[in-house]
Amino acid sequence: MGITDKFKEFMNPYDEVEEVEMTEEEAQALSEYEQPQTQGVTRMSNNTKMVLFEPRSFDEAEEVARHLKERRAAVINLHRLPRDYAQRTIDFLTGVVFALDGTIQKIGHNVILCTPNSIGVHGEINLDSDED
Repeated sequence: MGITDKFKEFMNPYDEVEEVEMTEEEAQALSEYEQPQTQGVTRMSNNTKMVLFEPRSFDEAEEVARHLKERRAAVINLHRLPRDYAQRTIDFLTGVVFALDGTIQKIGHNVILCTPNSIGVHGEINLDSDED
């Protein structure tokens, strides 16, 4: 091996590739493993008017905002978020709803409804525990 070969190997090292033979069953299992998992993900049709969310982190508020921009209402259950992240989410979505000229309403303990201006909401939910 000459000095130029050693220099080339130093500048561009390569590993020897070992070929491995697989059975057809192993190849099928590998191809299934590499395909994206869509378990628990539902496809939305274009006529969907409302989406439901149960965020587990503040980062998921951006996805809610995307749906609001696409003129879909969103019900957000904040039970799984720590109190400070839930408040940040509400603050963020309040700004989004304001920018879209929509509405935001509390419809339960830690549950809010955000609607764009294209969807009207009629009626009120009484959150008081008083029974009249």
